[in-house]
Amino acid sequence: MVKLTVKLGLVQQVPLGQGRCFIVDGREIAVFRSRAGRVFAVSNRCPHRQGPLAEGVIGGSQVICPLHGHKFDLTTGKGSEAGECVKTYRVWEENGQLMLA
Repeated sequence: MVKLTVKLGLVQQVPLGQGRCFIVDGREIAVFRSRAGRVFAVSNRCPHRQGPLAEGVIGGSQVICPLHGHKFDLTTGKGSEAGECVKTYRVWEENGQLMLA
């Protein structure tokens, strides 16, 4: 199996403490940059009511869905409600560029 790496663009596209949605291969992926500069990537849609997680509030390594307040750990994808989970993606900064695997 070949791993695909995608260059999303300049890291500054995602302001500190915020998220942005990128479309990659037809998938909505929310990329976040914590105030400490760490980057995270998860599927953009909350499994509860399909809320756009990229528009949620980020704190540390957690995002809160803007529609109903469900919380998701950005490192594991695990939600605050039983059985809820979002897919996580490997993302990193390389020479000022956001890279996604």
